[in-house]
Amino acid sequence: MSAVPSVMLPLGTPLPAFSLPNTVDGHQVSSDAAGPHGALVMFICNHCPYVVHIRKVLVALANEATQRGLSVFAINSNSVQTHPQDGPANMKKLATEERWAFPFLFDESQAVAKRFHAACTPDLFLFDKEQKLVYRGQFDDSRPSNQVPVSGKDLKGAIDAVLAGQPVSPEQRASIGCNIKWHPG
Repeated sequence: MSAVPSVMLPLGTPLPAFSLPNTVDGHQVSSDAAGPHGALVMFICNHCPYVVHIRKVLVALANEATQRGLSVFAINSNSVQTHPQDGPANMKKLATEERWAFPFLFDESQAVAKRFHAACTPDLFLFDKEQKLVYRGQFDDSRPSNQVPVSGKDLKGAIDAVLAGQPVSPEQRASIGCNIKWHPG
Protein backbone atom coordinates (compact mmCIF):
# COMPACT_ATOMS: atom_id res chain seq x y z
CA MET A 1 0.00 0.00 0.00
CA SER A 2 1.87 3.03 -1.21
CA ALA A 3 0.73 6.36 0.18
CA VAL A 4 0.21 9.34 -2.13
CA PRO A 5 -0.35 12.85 -0.72
CA SER A 6 -2.97 15.28 -1.97
CA VAL A 7 -1.75 18.14 -4.17
CA MET A 8 -3.14 20.87 -1.87
CA LEU A 9 -4.98 23.02 -4.41
CA PRO A 10 -4.53 26.72 -3.48
CA LEU A 11 -6.96 28.06 -0.89
CA GLY A 12 -9.45 30.48 -2.45
CA THR A 13 -9.78 28.39 -5.63
CA PRO A 14 -13.40 28.57 -6.93
CA LEU A 15 -15.45 25.37 -6.88
CA PRO A 16 -14.68 23.64 -10.20
CA ALA A 17 -17.78 22.98 -12.30
CA PHE A 18 -18.97 19.39 -12.74
CA SER A 19 -21.99 17.40 -13.82
CA LEU A 20 -21.86 13.67 -13.15
CA PRO A 21 -24.28 10.75 -12.81
CA ASN A 22 -25.32 9.72 -9.32
CA THR A 23 -24.84 5.95 -9.25
CA VAL A 24 -27.62 5.53 -6.69
CA ASP A 25 -30.51 6.95 -8.75
CA GLY A 26 -29.02 7.65 -12.21
CA HIS A 27 -29.73 11.40 -12.06
CA GLN A 28 -27.16 13.97 -13.16
CA VAL A 29 -25.82 16.04 -10.26
CA SER A 30 -23.91 19.23 -10.87
CA SER A 31 -21.86 21.67 -8.89
CA ASP A 32 -24.78 24.07 -9.41
CA ALA A 33 -26.55 22.02 -6.72
CA ALA A 34 -24.13 23.36 -4.11
CA GLY A 35 -26.24 25.14 -1.55
CA PRO A 36 -25.85 28.52 0.13
CA HIS A 37 -23.87 27.16 3.10
CA GLY A 38 -20.94 25.64 1.22
CA ALA A 39 -19.95 22.31 -0.27
CA LEU A 40 -17.79 19.32 0.58
CA VAL A 41 -16.39 17.37 -2.37
CA MET A 42 -14.79 14.03 -1.46
CA PHE A 43 -12.82 11.93 -3.93
CA ILE A 44 -13.22 8.40 -2.61
CA CYS A 45 -13.70 4.88 -3.93
CA ASN A 46 -14.93 1.50 -2.77
CA HIS A 47 -11.70 -0.45 -2.36
CA CYS A 48 -8.94 1.90 -1.13
CA PRO A 49 -7.71 0.79 2.33
CA TYR A 50 -7.34 4.44 3.40
CA VAL A 51 -10.99 5.14 2.54
CA VAL A 52 -12.22 1.85 4.04
CA HIS A 53 -10.31 2.73 7.25
CA ILE A 54 -12.15 6.05 7.76
CA ARG A 55 -15.41 5.38 5.86
CA LYS A 56 -17.75 4.73 8.79
CA VAL A 57 -16.79 8.01 10.50
CA LEU A 58 -16.52 9.89 7.19
CA VAL A 59 -20.03 8.86 6.11
CA ALA A 60 -21.46 9.77 9.54
CA LEU A 61 -19.76 13.18 9.40
CA ALA A 62 -20.92 13.78 5.81
CA ASN A 63 -24.50 12.70 6.62
CA GLU A 64 -24.52 15.06 9.62
CA ALA A 65 -23.10 17.89 7.48
CA THR A 66 -25.94 17.48 4.96
CA GLN A 67 -28.46 17.72 7.82
CA ARG A 68 -26.75 20.97 8.89
CA GLY A 69 -27.13 22.45 5.39
CA LEU A 70 -23.79 21.68 3.73
CA SER A 71 -23.90 20.23 0.21
CA VAL A 72 -21.88 17.00 0.07
CA PHE A 73 -20.70 15.22 -3.07
CA ALA A 74 -18.72 11.97 -3.13
CA ILE A 75 -16.92 11.36 -6.44
CA ASN A 76 -15.20 8.21 -7.66
CA SER A 77 -12.78 8.84 -10.53
CA ASN A 78 -11.01 5.47 -10.58
CA SER A 79 -10.68 3.67 -13.88
CA VAL A 80 -13.00 0.68 -14.12
CA GLN A 81 -10.66 -0.66 -16.80
CA THR A 82 -8.10 -1.42 -14.09
CA HIS A 83 -10.36 -1.48 -10.99
CA PRO A 84 -13.79 -2.88 -11.95
CA GLN A 85 -14.67 -3.25 -8.24
CA ASP A 86 -14.99 0.55 -8.16
CA GLY A 87 -17.60 0.62 -10.94
CA PRO A 88 -21.08 2.17 -10.72
CA ALA A 89 -22.93 -1.00 -9.68
CA ASN A 90 -20.66 -1.51 -6.67
CA MET A 91 -20.78 2.22 -5.88
CA LYS A 92 -24.59 2.09 -5.79
CA LYS A 93 -24.54 -1.02 -3.60
CA LEU A 94 -22.14 0.57 -1.08
CA ALA A 95 -23.96 3.93 -0.86
CA THR A 96 -27.34 2.21 -0.56
CA GLU A 97 -26.24 -0.31 2.08
CA GLU A 98 -24.60 2.41 4.19
CA ARG A 99 -27.51 4.85 3.68
CA TRP A 100 -25.50 7.77 2.39
CA ALA A 101 -27.46 11.04 2.51
CA PHE A 102 -25.35 12.46 -0.33
CA PRO A 103 -24.77 11.42 -3.95
CA PHE A 104 -21.99 9.06 -5.05
CA LEU A 105 -20.97 10.37 -8.46
CA PHE A 106 -19.02 8.52 -11.13
CA ASP A 107 -16.35 10.49 -13.01
CA GLU A 108 -15.83 8.00 -15.85
CA SER A 109 -13.79 10.41 -18.01
CA GLN A 110 -11.68 11.47 -15.00
CA ALA A 111 -12.03 15.10 -16.17
CA VAL A 112 -13.49 16.24 -12.84
CA ALA A 113 -10.63 14.73 -10.84
CA LYS A 114 -8.22 16.58 -13.12
CA ARG A 115 -10.10 19.89 -12.60
CA PHE A 116 -9.74 19.48 -8.84
CA HIS A 117 -6.13 18.24 -9.12
CA ALA A 118 -7.29 15.25 -7.08
CA ALA A 119 -4.42 12.87 -6.48
CA CYS A 120 -5.53 10.31 -3.93
CA THR A 121 -8.43 8.67 -2.14
CA PRO A 122 -9.53 10.20 0.10
CA ASP A 123 -8.96 13.71 -1.28
CA LEU A 124 -11.21 16.21 0.50
CA PHE A 125 -12.19 19.72 -0.63
CA LEU A 126 -14.37 22.08 1.42
CA PHE A 127 -15.81 25.26 -0.11
CA ASP A 128 -17.43 28.11 1.80
CA LYS A 129 -20.72 29.87 1.04
CA GLU A 130 -18.96 31.90 -1.70
CA GLN A 131 -17.84 28.57 -3.22
CA LYS A 132 -14.17 29.33 -2.53
CA LEU A 133 -11.84 26.57 -1.31
CA VAL A 134 -11.20 26.93 2.43
CA TYR A 135 -9.99 23.43 3.31
CA ARG A 136 -8.14 20.71 1.45
CA GLY A 137 -6.42 18.15 3.51
CA GLN A 138 -6.60 15.13 5.71
CA PHE A 139 -9.62 13.72 7.47
CA ASP A 140 -7.55 13.28 10.63
CA ASP A 141 -4.20 11.78 11.74
CA SER A 142 -5.42 8.17 11.56
CA ARG A 143 -3.97 5.82 8.95
CA PRO A 144 -4.67 2.10 8.40
CA SER A 145 -1.41 1.12 10.12
CA ASN A 146 -0.76 3.74 12.82
CA GLN A 147 -3.22 2.77 15.59
CA VAL A 148 -4.52 6.38 15.89
CA PRO A 149 -8.30 6.29 16.39
CA VAL A 150 -10.41 7.65 13.50
CA SER A 151 -12.02 10.91 14.63
CA GLY A 152 -12.39 13.13 11.55
CA LYS A 153 -11.24 16.06 13.69
CA ASP A 154 -9.47 18.01 10.93
CA LEU A 155 -12.37 17.95 8.48
CA LYS A 156 -14.99 18.32 11.24
CA GLY A 157 -13.26 21.44 12.56
CA ALA A 158 -13.24 22.96 9.07
CA ILE A 159 -16.92 22.08 8.48
CA ASP A 160 -17.92 23.55 11.85
CA ALA A 161 -16.08 26.79 11.00
CA VAL A 162 -17.71 27.07 7.54
CA LEU A 163 -21.20 26.46 8.91
CA ALA A 164 -20.60 29.02 11.68
CA GLY A 165 -19.38 31.60 9.14
CA GLN A 166 -15.93 31.57 10.73
CA PRO A 167 -12.55 31.42 8.95
CA VAL A 168 -10.87 28.04 8.55
CA SER A 169 -7.26 27.85 9.70
CA PRO A 170 -4.88 27.80 6.72
CA GLU A 171 -2.66 25.37 8.66
CA GLN A 172 -3.70 22.16 6.92
CA ARG A 173 -2.05 18.79 6.41
CA ALA A 174 -2.23 16.96 3.09
CA SER A 175 -4.51 13.98 2.81
CA ILE A 176 -2.74 10.66 2.31
CA GLY A 177 -4.19 7.71 0.44
CA CYS A 178 -4.13 5.48 -2.60
CA ASN A 179 -3.45 7.20 -5.89
CA ILE A 180 -6.40 7.81 -8.18
CA LYS A 181 -6.40 4.90 -10.62
CA TRP A 182 -5.95 6.73 -13.92
CA HIS A 183 -6.95 5.12 -17.21
CA PRO A 184 -4.08 3.18 -18.78
CA GLY A 185 -2.27 4.76 -21.68
